[in-house]
Formats: sequence, structure tokens, C-alpha cells
Amino acid sequence: MEKKPFGKLADGAEVTLYSFTNKNGASLTVIDLGATVVNVVIPDRDGNSVDVVLGYDTPQEYVDGGCYFGAVIAPNGNRIDKGRFSIGEKTCQLPINDNENNLHSGPHGADEKIWEVSAIDDETNSISFHIVIPDGTNGFPGNIDTTVTYTLTEDNAVTIHYEATSDQDTIANMTNHTYFNLAGHASGSIEDQTLMLTADCYTPVIDFQAIPTGEITPVTGTPMDFLTAKKIGLDIDAEFEQLKFVGGYDHNYVLPDGGGAVQKIAEARSEESGICMEVFTDCCCVQFYAGNGITDQPGKNGVTYHKRQGFCLESQFAPNAINDPAFRSPVLKAGEKYDTQTSYRFSVK
Repeated sequence: MEKKPFGKLADGAEVTLYSFTNKNGASLTVIDLGATVVNVVIPDRDGNSVDVVLGYDTPQEYVDGGCYFGAVIAPNGNRIDKGRFSIGEKTCQLPINDNENNLHSGPHGADEKIWEVSAIDDETNSISFHIVIPDGTNGFPGNIDTTVTYTLTEDNAVTIHYEATSDQDTIANMTNHTYFNLAGHASGSIEDQTLMLTADCYTPVIDFQAIPTGEITPVTGTPMDFLTAKKIGLDIDAEFEQLKFVGGYDHNYVLPDGGGAVQKIAEARSEESGICMEVFTDCCCVQFYAGNGITDQPGKNGVTYHKRQGFCLESQFAPNAINDPAFRSPVLKAGEKYDTQTSYRFSVK
């Protein structure tokens, strides 16, 4: 493990970078700000080192950027309708930061905080970040004691293990918002990269605000179908209402068997680099986001990022699940443990 300064935030807080490298020359770099993934470097088919995630060169850019590059989203990923929900007798109001809704737990959340490093294991190439999200933060109930552990395995997988407890009933629906580009973060659009998703159903949205209707709809016969691998860009601009609502893919897919056991849910590949990424999770759903909202902006190493330069596969409960009985509940009961994991395994094919 290599540890070094990453720079300072505008308020003077120091941010530290941690890097791990395995026997194959793959590496993972994370920072304590937001427990954020900064680099994932994978050897391509020619043995060249390719950084396959989008990011920034300075800490303050991660706070100001607005795209949540690489960040852990806690306690709740995705959208909550009008930022309002009830747990038992308690009604909670969250900040509105995405149209009329709450997105990714609201502003100035855990993704903008410096997490404590609670464990490092050089033998397993793993690091644990810890934070307590205080009761009432952005309206969420309970002191939510949270640990996220990253591991770089010797078979080129980045595994993310989420754990949390709370002293009040609350929401626990954590995810990671890394944007992948398997040809390299500087390579341009991801539309020519292929994707397979095992999900045979998705949750349609009502309109451009991307709150699900409550339906669980088959993908067969629609542009939402990735059961057989296809290029991400093949149908992304199709005359299909769901894609028009949100400018491309930004939808929740319902995974087989409703989660609970770790299963392979996706496989993506770049023909240009030969790099393949398989995704495994025990979650019930995954949000596929094709980077439609990436605005032209400076990224790492002087690169300018553009629309659809990276894609996300965010393991999760369904968006707005707290308010919709059709979906599995994201409620974490006081004293119980939230425990879930997702892995991104890289290879060359």
C-alpha cells in the first residue's frame, strides 16, 4: 500500500490517497474524501496500463463537480420522491436537490466528508473507511455507523463491502458511483462498448424526474433489453418514451431472484482495449446510468470529459423504494446490521 497526500479542500482539510497494486499490475487508488475511487488501472490486451474510471486531479473538484465521480453514496443512493418518507410514526423531509426530489441523500453528504481509515491489510490489499452519519443529517433519522471496505483481489476484482448499523429505524441503501470507461477514462464516448445485464425486468419512470411508476416491466422487445450483449449506444437514442424522459439510459434494473446471494449481474467490454468487466452483487437491483448528464468539464490528467464518457452500474434497492410497497424495503431496523457487497472483476478477452 502506498499512502500520500492528495491535496487540500478549500477549508484547508487535508485529503489522503491510498493505492494498492496486485501481482498482475492492476491497481486501485482511493481517497478518504467520500471513500472515493480515484483510479482503477488494468493492463489491456497489449499489456498497457489503462485507467478505466473517471475522476479529478484535486480534492475540491470532487466536492464541486456534481457528478459524484467514484463516491460512496450513503445512506441512500438514487431518488426519493419529493424528498419525503415515513418510517413508523416518523415523517422525514430531506433536501430537494434534483428537480422536485432528493437525489443521493442530498447536498453535503457523506460523499463530501473525510472518512476515518479504520483498517488496512497489505496482505489482502484492502482498506476500510468509517464514518458516523449523525442523526438528522439531511433529514435521515438515526446515528448511522458506516464502514466501507475496498479490496483489490489477485484476480483483478475490486470488491466493495458495505456495513452499517443505526440506533433508530432508518434507510440503508448504499452504493458506489464510479463511472467506468473500459477503453480508458480519456478515450471518449462509451457508446461503442458492449453491455450484458442479466435483469429481465426494469422499473419504468413516470417522467423526466425519474421516479418509478411502481411497475416492474419486462425488457423483452424494448431498447431496455441487455439480456444479450449489445453496444450501449445501439438503442440509446431510440424513439422510446423511457429513454426520451431521461436522455438515455438512467434506469433501475430488477435482478434475478431478488438478491440475497452474490450473483453475476453484468458484463461489459471494450473492443478497443480488450478489457472486460464482470459485476457481481447480492443486491436486488442495479441502476444502469450511461453518463447522459456529464457536462463538458476538466477531468484527470488534463482530459476534458463529455456526455456519455463513462457509465455506472450502481447496486441498490429500487429508487423511491421507501415510498413504494411494490419494491423491496430499504429500511434498516435499529440495532440490526446492513451488510452487502458488490464486485467489479476485470479481465482481457
